[in-house]
Amino acid sequence: MARMSADARRAELLAAALRVMSRDGVAAGTTRAIAAEAGMVLATFHYCFRSRNELLRELIIMLAGIEREAARAAMQPGRNIRETLRQAVDGYLEHLEKNPGHEQVLFELNHHALRTPELRDLADEQYRQYYESATMLLTTAAELAGVEWQVEMPVLARMVVTMIDGATTTWLVDHDTDRTRAALDVMLDYVATLTKPARRPRQGSA
Repeated sequence: MARMSADARRAELLAAALRVMSRDGVAAGTTRAIAAEAGMVLATFHYCFRSRNELLRELIIMLAGIEREAARAAMQPGRNIRETLRQAVDGYLEHLEKNPGHEQVLFELNHHALRTPELRDLADEQYRQYYESATMLLTTAAELAGVEWQVEMPVLARMVVTMIDGATTTWLVDHDTDRTRAALDVMLDYVATLTKPARRPRQGSA
């Protein structure tokens, strides 16, 4: 059997951590439990990650990236901004339905970090990832639809994260995708009004 690389071990430990925490909760995701889930000895965990906190940070970044890609992959050119944003929302909701454990872990991680002073930076990291994802998706949607945003991006990204965050938390309670989509549709109707046609460069300009 080929020897597993350090990167492959890290990836497997992250996957194992996600399985443990999705199944049993964040508190159950001890270094020992994660290593056992991955079929590795505890020393291997400490070879790959300096601490559990480092793994949790990488887990947050990984999950935020999965969310972002699910939304981005659903967007197609040639649509107006309302339809392009709806595609992104549909991509995210499809991910949410398929992977509710991912969002439950992120929810628990945030609350755990807020209640643990030495982990507070993990909560900050989580929302930094969310704001970066929203910024990327809003910028991509505008480019695909040929419009410009009329609101400063940090404000717009925060507003969208706030709305998606609330919708996700509510969905985790009732799993009512239809009503969640209907509520987000109202949000999209408003967000779409915050654009103007993109300025085209003058002909012959550099």
